Amino acid sequence: MDSVSLYSVVVVSGAIAAGAYAVLRRKPKGPAELERERRTWLDGIGRITDGTVIDVQEMAPANGHHAAVLLIYKYDVAGVCRLGLPTSVKYDPHNPGNSLVVSESWMGLRQ
Repeated sequence: MDSVSLYSVVVVSGAIAAGAYAVLRRKPKGPAELERERRTWLDGIGRITDGTVIDVQEMAPANGHHAAVLLIYKYDVAGVCRLGLPTSVKYDPHNPGNSLVVSESWMGLRQ
């Protein structure tokens, strides 16, 4: 084997080893991170429709987390809901069940 071929094999092997190490070393994403990414993605691509807030429940703090407010809402992709507290709902047009009323950068609650 000449030195150029040997050098190429060493460089490619090193790159593969470094890539495998980086992939295997990465920690899996937790549920909170996955939910934050879902909200960010939906905030960017979601369509907006009218909806209705049906109930609001305050969730007690658990496992060192802050207290949270759970919004229970309904919406119709093909129409407008007029009962209850009016709100705007952002949803994924390809999966209308994937929706949100509040995210880090958007809020559909009307006052």
